[in-house]
Amino acid sequence: MQAPGAARRFIGEWFQDRGIADAYIAQLIVSELVTNALLHGQAPIVVRVVVDESDGLPVLEVADGGDGLPRVQPESDTAINGRGLRMVSALAAEWGTRPLVEGGKVTWAKCAL
Repeated sequence: MQAPGAARRFIGEWFQDRGIADAYIAQLIVSELVTNALLHGQAPIVVRVVVDESDGLPVLEVADGGDGLPRVQPESDTAINGRGLRMVSALAAEWGTRPLVEGGKVTWAKCAL
């Protein structure tokens, strides 16, 4: 899976181009969202960043062609996966999903700086 790494590099460059020194949390978030899209969604997968005009914070968006909605899994000490969205919900200022008119969805997360 090379897509999560490419998404992390894209986010790092986006933050650097805007003079934001620390992209680490945003890179963790986008990596999880892209991995979920790869594992549970459908192609095409598209990553973009928009700025929320109300507060100036970056919003990471990962679109995919799948109709299934991501869900935070219950906590488990024995599960070997299923923690990604729990981490996203802890790290992001806000997150959610919205359907796309053409089918599929966008999963987004707002980054607090």
